[in-house]
Amino acid sequence: MFYSILLQAQTTIVQKDIPLPLPVPEWFLVLILVLMFLVHILFINFMVGGSILTLVYQLLGLRKPDYDKLAYEVAQTITVNKSLAVVMGIAPLLAINTLYTTYFYTANALTGLMWILIIPLVTIAFLLLYAHKFMWHRLENNKLLHISILATSVAIFLFVPLIFLTNVNLMMFPDKWSVVEGFLSALVLPNVFPRYLHFLNACLAASGLLLVWYFGRKDFDFEVKFPSLSRYEIRKNLYTVTFYGSVVQFLVGPIVLITLPTQGLGWNVLTVILTGASIAIVAMVWLWKEITGPVAQFGRHFTKIALTMGVVVLFMGSGRQLYRSNVIDPHRKLVAKKTAEYEKLVKEAQAEALKPKNTETATAAAHPGEAIFQMNCVACHQVNEKLVGPSMVEAAGIYKGNIAGLIGWIKQPGKKREGPAMPAQAHIGDDKIKQVAQWMDGTLNSLC
Repeated sequence: MFYSILLQAQTTIVQKDIPLPLPVPEWFLVLILVLMFLVHILFINFMVGGSILTLVYQLLGLRKPDYDKLAYEVAQTITVNKSLAVVMGIAPLLAINTLYTTYFYTANALTGLMWILIIPLVTIAFLLLYAHKFMWHRLENNKLLHISILATSVAIFLFVPLIFLTNVNLMMFPDKWSVVEGFLSALVLPNVFPRYLHFLNACLAASGLLLVWYFGRKDFDFEVKFPSLSRYEIRKNLYTVTFYGSVVQFLVGPIVLITLPTQGLGWNVLTVILTGASIAIVAMVWLWKEITGPVAQFGRHFTKIALTMGVVVLFMGSGRQLYRSNVIDPHRKLVAKKTAEYEKLVKEAQAEALKPKNTETATAAAHPGEAIFQMNCVACHQVNEKLVGPSMVEAAGIYKGNIAGLIGWIKQPGKKREGPAMPAQAHIGDDKIKQVAQWMDGTLNSLC
């Protein structure tokens, strides 16, 4: 029921933008966002997928000790990939903040507490990872506790991307901002879970390919470290993880496209994505040859597979950015229009305030509160006409006979109508605010 309401809601919130120039050309920020985010998400894939595979190998190690040793080797890569993921995430985070400020921070505010929890959750997960890695031998006789530490970290790693995807997905739904009430309602918006499944499969596929290389290095004494395991079989199994992770991507990918708002699916997006999918098929053919081919030729396609997969990731990342641009562009035009209208009103008000006043008229002001009003308030308010804020006659009528309420509003205003919120005016001073309120309640109410 609630899901249907979200899908049908069409109320669009249009804010004014922050009128500050970009520090660098927009195309440069887009380039940084796409390239650095792909590097960041690749190391996230390695970290999450490596954690899952470590957990699997450690569970298998309960019966076969060499798998526990294998898990130990995989665990050595996780913290390195974690550190690289964090460092590589700074540039795309700054770029998306700068390019999509209104959208990113609106989504942050709407997902609220859960978005803020990302930092403590990730901190806990990282600490657990280090505890699992450095207490490996100390907890040799307490495998249940040791595995539980890793399992808790993996659970957090699986949950945090769901928060992030929910938040980023919400950026593209300005027409749903008015009905979203926190993380759970944003979670049921279209495309969140398909994208999440896409992410999980990418983690396994990328990690499998990384470990094929890691265990295939000539300087890695696999047979010495794992006498009961076959280097060929382990690497073949990891290739299999990469292959079937990629197969599932082909099943989930169309669902991702179907659940995306159609207004963003231009030919430019579809062309880029379908080109990437076509290249992925070539990589999968080579993967299949590695899995089913003779042992003597095993590994000869690895470089081609890795490079091809890298190109696929580049196409998919570019397609995602094109889609984001397409779907947000109509709303950005509305925001730009509203911003221009607001700035025009502000300039007109400022110009009006700077006009020379008739000295005799100002001196003959019937009440000192009017003079204070002319000095402090005319940039946003006129006596009989709406400017940025309502006319003073209208405001006086609302607070007729309630001077205390009017004084409280001037000192600490809220937001009652569309448009910019009135800033607090406590700096004027209690005596002057009281004089303005008395003028409004007396002189202006006589005009109502």
